[in-house]
Amino acid sequence: MSASRCCFPSLSSQKLSPRRVLATFLSAFAFALLTQSVVASDAPPLTLEDVFASPSLFGTSPSAPKWAPDSRSFAFTWNDKGLPKRGLWLSSADGKQLRQIPLPGASASPRDFVWQGDGQYLLVLQGNGLWQLDTSDGSAEQLGILGDDASTLTIAPDGRQLAFLKEGDLWIFDLRKKTLRALSQLGIPALSKLSIGRYNRPEREIGPGIWGGPTYAWSPDSKRIAVHLVDRQNMRKVPFPDYLAAETTPNEIRRGYPGDANESRQVGIIDLSDGKLELLPLEKTDAQQVIGFSWSATGVLLVDIASDTAEDRWLYRVDEQNELILVWHSNRPSRIYTAFASAWHSDNERVIFLSDLDDRYGLYQINAFTPEKSPKRISDASTDVLSAPQVTKSGQIFYTANAPTPAERHVLRIDANKGSPEQLTRLPGYNSAYPSPDGAHLAFIHSEANLPPEIYALAAPGEESHRVTHSQSERFKEQDWARSRYVSFPSHIDDYTLHARILEPLNLEPGKKYPVLFGPMYSNTVRNRWSGRYSRIQQLLVQKGYVVVQVDMRGSTGYGRDFREEFLVDFAGDDIEDIVSAVDYLKSQPHMDTERMGIWGSSYGGTLSIYTLLKKPGLFRAGVAAAAAVDPHFFGTDDVAIVRRPDTHPEVFLNTAARYADNLEDHLLIIHGMQDQVVPFKTTAALADLLIKKGKDFDFAFAPGATHSWSREAHYSRYLFGKMLTHFDRYLMPEPATSN
Repeated sequence: MSASRCCFPSLSSQKLSPRRVLATFLSAFAFALLTQSVVASDAPPLTLEDVFASPSLFGTSPSAPKWAPDSRSFAFTWNDKGLPKRGLWLSSADGKQLRQIPLPGASASPRDFVWQGDGQYLLVLQGNGLWQLDTSDGSAEQLGILGDDASTLTIAPDGRQLAFLKEGDLWIFDLRKKTLRALSQLGIPALSKLSIGRYNRPEREIGPGIWGGPTYAWSPDSKRIAVHLVDRQNMRKVPFPDYLAAETTPNEIRRGYPGDANESRQVGIIDLSDGKLELLPLEKTDAQQVIGFSWSATGVLLVDIASDTAEDRWLYRVDEQNELILVWHSNRPSRIYTAFASAWHSDNERVIFLSDLDDRYGLYQINAFTPEKSPKRISDASTDVLSAPQVTKSGQIFYTANAPTPAERHVLRIDANKGSPEQLTRLPGYNSAYPSPDGAHLAFIHSEANLPPEIYALAAPGEESHRVTHSQSERFKEQDWARSRYVSFPSHIDDYTLHARILEPLNLEPGKKYPVLFGPMYSNTVRNRWSGRYSRIQQLLVQKGYVVVQVDMRGSTGYGRDFREEFLVDFAGDDIEDIVSAVDYLKSQPHMDTERMGIWGSSYGGTLSIYTLLKKPGLFRAGVAAAAAVDPHFFGTDDVAIVRRPDTHPEVFLNTAARYADNLEDHLLIIHGMQDQVVPFKTTAALADLLIKKGKDFDFAFAPGATHSWSREAHYSRYLFGKMLTHFDRYLMPEPATSN
């Protein structure tokens, strides 16, 4: 379980009066009785094989667009046939002209690419080679060999050199001389010989932290590079045995537990003339994370820091002597997330940053060179900002927010000097912004509950967007996809109004009661978006005859600070009561069979599933807990933002699943990957052993080579989802009628 639990109705989860709660309840109840008459198609229903078929019925989702410097076109990787291998595609700014760019003979998909010059050439990392592609005539030239593990390409502002990461170090490729050199010599290889898992990172590297962060950034004069240096050598060694090796090996990695020192994360500046690295004087580097850093156009470095607990946030600028000058500091003991970001305004004086100073996450501005202490909010105070600010050269700021309801995500634009935010996207659903450098055009990735991600282009504000990619097969278009609706209902323990998304068949048969599945459980799930393989499984479940329910429990964003921060040091606590409240609501729905209900989820969703069965026996008939965190002593060092530390909050660490093991009476299936480094397999094995000793009946499905992301590998995903479907069908689907 990570600290980032890494997303409606117009009613917010504010405290409501009893009269308003009753009105909300009755309104939702009346709406729930409505059914929609839709003619079903003749397409064959989905099967588990369809979910994992290649070519994919659901298509291959395009990558994030990258704009040419001249703002006339953007490029992305994609496969228009639904196959895994990706090609490189080029679209005009308005999205109306799309073509595939020929790649050199290598069979591998492009691993990374960057624009060179104004927009004629692309530098592409394919296989171990660096290629220059001419977008005008399709010709290609191999410039050099960078290596199979090269990544994160960027071109210097002067266009003369290319930087990239390899083997934990920063490398430079001279584009004129075609020579290669290691700018740093800091990388130390990982302990693990098995190259999988979240914590399988180098002992020391220039690169991101375990849970993300910046890597490096060129100065505007191309003479210096700011780098993120991560050192894990002081973290404890933890064995994750490899049972698939010729002989079982310990396979140690660096991994901490709450209360341990975290990885050390520092910011340094490398001078390209001599390769000298100077580290900035940051304190407590093993308990603070680097949110990001960026250079202004005048060469001033901005550094964004937050404590691992999320209680503190600092913005610094770096002076000519590489000393840190505090721009702004915020402290709030109740904060639990680090949904932060920052960027320079184009005036090179103001900083635009994302924070939670008010009830909703918002964008703020502050002058980095004057002693201002109160940042000014520039985004709408009634919505949560959900992305980092993207500032164009003209000073326009693009961002996404949950407008007009938490179920939706739209792209907005604002001028920090004047005016109000302007909503640019109109398609209902989830939209992610990729503005052109000049701010005149917008590419965005759009998805809905029944539509996987696609790229759209908006030539100018106010115009109709143009769909660029069409990824799904003809059979996808013929399917009867689930109907989604969003409902509100009161909490049974306090005055919050809660929210859920219900997926159900298009045609509900009169008088029929449908079995109900809650899941996948997690925060921020009541959203009109496509969620990858989970959405495929949800659609399959609905076609099999289930109603699928997801709940935004406390801890979710979109409903205000109080509701979000109710989750602090209360995992598997009152958020389970929110699930109970959802069940109470479903009992008012005539087509819901609340005697045949199941619950499932992965990671913290698995935690919710197993703790709900243990703390509320009989509420659900069956449950599937995948990669479930069941012992807070084995959470990660980054999870201190949720549970804090054993020495400061010892009571939280008593909340183990083992404490409630005697209560198991429902049908439980545990799923776990044996190479899960986020939630160690050991914790589930220990719980399983205890359940066996107590004489409890349950099922266990494991995968020897699966990590925490057990559904990422198709073979493990097919096997384990198959076990889940069989489990629910066995205990929730009615037996066929027998004749006398």
